[in-house]
Amino acid sequence: MRLRASTKPVVLVLGSGWGAHSLIKVIDTDTYDVVVVSPRNHFLFTPMLPSTAVGTVEFRSLLEPIRTSNPCVTYLEAECDSLDPHTKVAVCTSSFAYDDGRRPQFEIQYDKAVVAVGEQPATFGVKGVKEHCFFMKEVSDAVALRKRIAEKFELASLPGTSEEDRKAALHFVVVGGGPTGVEFAGTLSDFVREDLKKKYPALMKYVKVTLLQSAQQILTQFDAGLGQRATEALESSGVEVRTGVRVVEITINKVMLVSDAQVLLKGGEELPYGVCVWSAGNAPRPLVTQIASQVAEQAAAAEAPPNAKLCVDSFLRVVGATDLMALGDCSLVLGNRLPSTAQVAGQQGAYLAHLINSQYQLGVGGYTQPPPFQIVKRNKLQVWAGAGGTGAYALQAAAEENAVLSWLTTAMMGGKTRIQASKEVADAMFRMDAPPWVRVHSESLTKATPLDKEAPPGGAKAVCDISAVMAAAAAAGGADPVAVARASADCLRSLEEEELKAREGAEATEVRYYDRPFEFLSLGIMAYVGNDKALTQVEAFDVINLKLYGSVAFLLWKSVYITKQVSFRNRVLILFDWMKTRVFGRDISLF
Repeated sequence: MRLRASTKPVVLVLGSGWGAHSLIKVIDTDTYDVVVVSPRNHFLFTPMLPSTAVGTVEFRSLLEPIRTSNPCVTYLEAECDSLDPHTKVAVCTSSFAYDDGRRPQFEIQYDKAVVAVGEQPATFGVKGVKEHCFFMKEVSDAVALRKRIAEKFELASLPGTSEEDRKAALHFVVVGGGPTGVEFAGTLSDFVREDLKKKYPALMKYVKVTLLQSAQQILTQFDAGLGQRATEALESSGVEVRTGVRVVEITINKVMLVSDAQVLLKGGEELPYGVCVWSAGNAPRPLVTQIASQVAEQAAAAEAPPNAKLCVDSFLRVVGATDLMALGDCSLVLGNRLPSTAQVAGQQGAYLAHLINSQYQLGVGGYTQPPPFQIVKRNKLQVWAGAGGTGAYALQAAAEENAVLSWLTTAMMGGKTRIQASKEVADAMFRMDAPPWVRVHSESLTKATPLDKEAPPGGAKAVCDISAVMAAAAAAGGADPVAVARASADCLRSLEEEELKAREGAEATEVRYYDRPFEFLSLGIMAYVGNDKALTQVEAFDVINLKLYGSVAFLLWKSVYITKQVSFRNRVLILFDWMKTRVFGRDISLF
């Protein structure tokens, strides 16, 4: 499937998250046919997803449709089932089915592809997680969670409900002490304290929020001191924080009796619960595993478990694959492990868009492979100016059209032999400075003489073979010595002209390499912990080391989140949502 004008290369983008959205905002759609394939037709500002689950912000305030992000891209709502990096073909299946159950399936032939599918929630083999827990990945997760919270309060408020059933129904368990789990626990405690307390005052003594963390500290990405402050803030808001515990199984009765729902901890302890939110980590998607299994170099380069992520080089090219790139959570930059954050994915997306727009050939990914490159044709002025880097060579190039100026320039520079030797030495020094694989690659694309090619013994020059001419002359009755000498001179002149043309061809063709690998600029990390308090930690340039906690950090958190919205529309909607929540409270309608 090649879309629209067949003369334009096809760039296939898999995903619609932070990395893919950042890329399609910047990519040049005049040069490329950009095809976006994702089962989600919108971009989602995921850091604020916990706020939508309790009604602080409405769902659509965090969304931007892909067709709005860049109207010039072709969006297909489908799931990529497999991608063959050798034939450059992706097989996709529609997210929707016809009335008879058929799901359309199609193939896309691409020239360049970007894998930005992210990761999926990791269950770590714990039984019952997929069946009974809520995740915090998509809008649908937040919608279902918001509905379930309201249902539990309505259920617990019914007359005749036992205290045991009410305690179980209103026990909210959050598994995972990372930023997502901590922010949801904090926003849920705000929801209970500021809104539900007014509507269900008699139920407040039964409400309990528990945060479970397998490590000995929550928010391990932060400084230990800030992690401790976060624990204290959550506990002061009524959240029970339990560290060093591991969930081994989650069960629920088939008839959905609330009192029978339990979390089984290692050691045999059981926790009855009403709602369980799982935010304990991420796992690779099947597509990532499928692609990695087709590239032999991936297993050898993997720093993580094999096929868990796509290993990429510093230019974000998939190691061992041609014209294939990966970014975000599904990728691993070899030698530079980056955090799995929206900040990293967004910067990688913008970087790849600029790399693709520059029209460099990507080649094969890997640290032993040449960087992205371009083959450029230079004019004579560029050849002479680039050979030695001085104005004299540029002058020589300009003098070729003027006999007097040519004579003067040649005399000033010591003759044509010195000029040619200087050009050859400059080119050889440039290639000697490059890594071996880059030098070999450059010589293979141009007509430059390889540096490791052995010179003729004793510096001997090429000799013309005029034996056939001599034999023909002898058969005709003998050869004139003058004519033989003239034929030999003509032959040598012809060889010299061919060598000169070969040198000029090599000089007129330049291989330019992309010299700007991806560099991540950390702008800091932050997390909301409830009760209008947040954490902020910024470490940059080996000079800035800022650690904030409390109301000031909360104001910074709000200002950063509002400015990082992807459009003016989203900023306005979120500001209005915050104002509505402050004035009227959060909506508790159930529908």
